[in-house]
Amino acid sequence: MMVSMLITLANEKVNASFPPKDCPLSQVLNLYFWLFAAYHLVSSCTRPSVCSLYINFFGALSVLILRYTQLCSLLLSFPGGIVALGKFDALHIGHRELAIQASKVGPPFLLSFVGMAEVLGWEPRAPIVAKCDRKRVLSSWAPYCGDMAPAEFQIEFSSVRCLTPRQFVEKLVKELGVRGVVTGENYRFGYKAAGDATELVRLCEEYGIEAYIINSVMDKNEYSINIQSSDLKDRGQVSSTRVRRALAVGDMKYVSQLLGRQHRLIMGAAKDQEGFTGSKHKLSVPKSGLLNLAPKEGLYEKCYLCSGEDDDLASSCRVVVDTGNVHIEMDDEVDVGVCNRVGTQDLRLLRIEFGDSQS
Repeated sequence: MMVSMLITLANEKVNASFPPKDCPLSQVLNLYFWLFAAYHLVSSCTRPSVCSLYINFFGALSVLILRYTQLCSLLLSFPGGIVALGKFDALHIGHRELAIQASKVGPPFLLSFVGMAEVLGWEPRAPIVAKCDRKRVLSSWAPYCGDMAPAEFQIEFSSVRCLTPRQFVEKLVKELGVRGVVTGENYRFGYKAAGDATELVRLCEEYGIEAYIINSVMDKNEYSINIQSSDLKDRGQVSSTRVRRALAVGDMKYVSQLLGRQHRLIMGAAKDQEGFTGSKHKLSVPKSGLLNLAPKEGLYEKCYLCSGEDDDLASSCRVVVDTGNVHIEMDDEVDVGVCNRVGTQDLRLLRIEFGDSQS
């Protein structure tokens, strides 16, 4: 009976309304303590019937501990702090500024939406930052954010597309457990972008959470005046659109200024392929293997091939981008086998960091 009650309790805790206000870490620690004590108790038991009861009881207790631990793991990774709202395609310096503001109030998080292109019928396009590289970029923001690396959470755009501004804020508060939001002055939300920053502040106040609206980070590059945009929201601020256009003209110095870091190109080779092939001084990768957006065709000096698991092996190189391939010409000999060991079991990764050259 007690065993059944314990398992039922564990399931109820995991299936409870999510997320609850507080993570029951103290209870987890207490349960682990009792499990440890149970081990010594059972090991010293001499009566088989009592031992069987102990084993069943503490077996159920271990299930409870496991369920609680899983719940706590989810809670600790879920937005309960201050959330920056946006698209976050490029993770540029404007996005970083949102994270910085969020970190001044609480643990910073980025909340963005996936599946917009499919829902809105947009043409598919390569991301500016490879999906597998986003965590590294966010970790590099930690020195700006009080030594806290922002965590990123994505939700399906289809789940919020038809929400009114009020329903959107209600979802943030009641379903996602958000305690505060940070966004730029041009932020729009709700169905057909019906809500603006002013309405966001009003609704957040009504629902009892803080809203922080920050000024846009302006593009002060001397060449930015040459970037013509049809985007009505473009008032000269740093944007993912500007990063894409800078990549399109091959101005990597300008790209670095917009991103606040050098652009990293990630290339992948599936495990059923031969991997990356070439000589000790040259590698060639087909563009079909690109995981994010490459700059325009041309020659790029002052680049680096990151061939170690943690960027511990970096070799200076030149990169030539042509119509079908990316060619990497190294100054020093590089073990191609090392490049083929980086990545996952299913996908080998090659990473190129572009310097501030121009094609």
